[in-house]
Amino acid sequence: MNTKTTLPISEARKKIFNIAKEVQKPSRYYTLTEKGIPKAVVMSANEFESLQETLEVIREFPDLDKDIKETERAVKSENIRIGPLLKSFSPEKVF
Repeated sequence: MNTKTTLPISEARKKIFNIAKEVQKPSRYYTLTEKGIPKAVVMSANEFESLQETLEVIREFPDLDKDIKETERAVKSENIRIGPLLKSFSPEKVF
C-alpha cells in the first residue's frame, strides 16, 4: 500500500472532495482502511473504465501476448504475407 494515499475511512470522509479531485490525476488512487485493514479503493471514473476494458480484453483473449509473438514470428519467417494496406501501418501507430 502506498502510505501517502492510504487513509482511514473516517479521515477520507472529511476529505472526500479533495480525494475526488486528486484521483483525477493519472494513476492516482486512494486506499481506504478500517482499523488498518484495506476496505475500499477510490479512483477516477476514467481509470476505472480503463481497468474494466483491460480486464475484458484479458478475459476475451487470454493468450493475446502469445498470439502476437506467434504472428510476429510467422511474419518474420515469411510464412504469412502482408497486404499493401497492412504494410503501411507500423506497430507503433497501431498499438
